[in-house]
Amino acid sequence: MPASPADSALYRGLFSDDETAALFTDSAEIRAMLLVEGTLARVQGHLGLIPETAAAFIDRSAREVQIDPAAMAAETAVNGVPVPALVAAFRKAMEAPDHARYLHWGATSQDIMETGQALRLRRVMALWDARLEALSRALGRLAAAHADLPMAARTYGQVATPTSFGAVVASWGHPILRHRARLVAVRDDLAAVSLSGAAGTLSAMGAEGPAVRAALAMALGLSDPGHSWHAERDRIGAFSAWMAGLTASLGKMGEDLILFTQSGMGEVAISGAGSSSTMPQKQNPVGPSVLVAVARQVIALDGVIQNAGLHRQQRDGAAWFAEWLTLPQICILTGRALALALDLAQRIQPDPQAMARQLDDGSGLIRAEEMTFALSRHIPRPEAQAKVKELCKQAKPGGPSLVALVAEEFPAAVLPASPNLGTAPDEARAFAASVGVV
Repeated sequence: MPASPADSALYRGLFSDDETAALFTDSAEIRAMLLVEGTLARVQGHLGLIPETAAAFIDRSAREVQIDPAAMAAETAVNGVPVPALVAAFRKAMEAPDHARYLHWGATSQDIMETGQALRLRRVMALWDARLEALSRALGRLAAAHADLPMAARTYGQVATPTSFGAVVASWGHPILRHRARLVAVRDDLAAVSLSGAAGTLSAMGAEGPAVRAALAMALGLSDPGHSWHAERDRIGAFSAWMAGLTASLGKMGEDLILFTQSGMGEVAISGAGSSSTMPQKQNPVGPSVLVAVARQVIALDGVIQNAGLHRQQRDGAAWFAEWLTLPQICILTGRALALALDLAQRIQPDPQAMARQLDDGSGLIRAEEMTFALSRHIPRPEAQAKVKELCKQAKPGGPSLVALVAEEFPAAVLPASPNLGTAPDEARAFAASVGVV
């Protein structure tokens, strides 16, 4: 197995996301860095920092030149960054030394790499935002369709009180809406140009440095932070934490689905579930299991990114390398989790009969709280609670049920005819309405 599932022909379909992974290839990174180099030259030419003819030539060449990533590998291994090899290859490919000497004027490797990364991450987040919207709506449709479908709510793994399947789905969906709202701030923070020069002072560009940074930001559609942020890693840290939070929420959906589909429960079926190599009866919850595994991996990798925030002085190679080793994998796994959750949301089918069996096995114990409060209208609540607890010991599957026992002992009490779902149906419909599903 390759170190990254994204690079595996065998496991890519299980753990990778081709659309996200396409933005983390060598060619995508080189193309983004070339765009930054070309745009930098263009704005420097407009501001008179370099000759306009050279600026125009570099800008045009940046859009046309083809550079082989493999040819840069040896030099990158020595330098620790790919930009020196990129600049050398670009200058050679231009075949115009008089113009090429103005390439990469006053910038440093981190400027080019991180501005290029900002461009790629902007596309990643646009892709994910569309998926978050689609997932919210898919869950909204599921919640609306099953708002009134009763099922057992469980706490500590034990049957507690009735709820509805629609309310459970809404509980998966509410965090998705919050994560999508938080993405706006994360996206805006990451969409920042980096142009600071060797040690963050833009000294090589002289007095024109801030104007060049502002113009580069405008040309690329990024924000100008107004200062160097080479060693300020909170932007990346916040993005990583956002991904960890999102995948945790998706993993919770996966955990629930694993339990709902387990043998003896069967409250939910997932069409197209996985099969066993030796047990033909099995329909394994592969998709939910991937959601859980991805969440655990992303949460663990987020720790590496947060540790990389301990960035020494003006640039820290060790901390920066840790980000390189980690961020692409987190992003690709997050993309996979989003795509998979959206797919699962459209393949989930609840089984009302199985839910009814779990809801009441004939003992009526799931209605213990309901009976307590019904009796509290006739006797003090502590007495009602003690009496219902005593009757719970007598209730058994197949009868006598708790409801029957309460009715026998308190014939004057008014007992609900059916299980009380409380606010569950309304919560399911409210979530559906919040995502435009009626």
